[in-house]
Amino acid sequence: MNKTVVDTHNVSKVYNPETIPVYAINNVHLHIERGEFTALVGPSGSGKTTLLNLIGGLDKPDKGSIIIDGTDITRLQAGSLISFRLKNIGFVFQSFNLIPVLTARENVEFILLLQGISKEERNNRVAQLFRQIGLEDKMDTRPAQLSGGQQQRVAVARALASKPKFVLADEPTANLDSISAANLLDIMALLNKEENMTFLFSTHDQRVIERARRVITLVDGRIAADTATVDTNIPHELEGNK
Repeated sequence: MNKTVVDTHNVSKVYNPETIPVYAINNVHLHIERGEFTALVGPSGSGKTTLLNLIGGLDKPDKGSIIIDGTDITRLQAGSLISFRLKNIGFVFQSFNLIPVLTARENVEFILLLQGISKEERNNRVAQLFRQIGLEDKMDTRPAQLSGGQQQRVAVARALASKPKFVLADEPTANLDSISAANLLDIMALLNKEENMTFLFSTHDQRVIERARRVITLVDGRIAADTATVDTNIPHELEGNK
């Protein structure tokens, strides 16, 4: 199995290139191996979300290459890129992005339907995920009836449904209270340890930074620091349905 999940080479994203160029990302080299639990940090406008979107194939760089698990996604056509993202990358967004008319179960199952997974396998996988996030009793509840912490847990389950190569989380705790944020981080830390799942966060949240085992600081679109940290990912007992 390839140990390298993400390799970016000379990656740049430029706005207004014909007038006054603004480098959102400027010549970034980044290497992430399987099983990492890494936080991208930096001031607002430093390029964290832009870099996450580039690595996730939601945007294309103006220069450089992005290799995910051996595939250069900058060379993929639109249809192939969509298929690649569906099979290999899980996304967790700050705003949850759950489909309001679907139940929690249906939101998680939706990815598996797109992949053509059989009904039996879908049921088994969804049940397992809801056990992992501690929301078995909320599977048939719509997002509007869930707390912010519960919605974000469902969003994490949806990100994991396809068994992705890695998970990109953009400010996943920004809208959560302290208990909900701790619960969510415990879930992701447990999956990281037990299933060797790779996580890359974009965050301002000190709670996330303290749990990361590697912290990469961006300033003006460049990597200013890349630091390994002490492993503090010891999950606490989940607080039920907080």
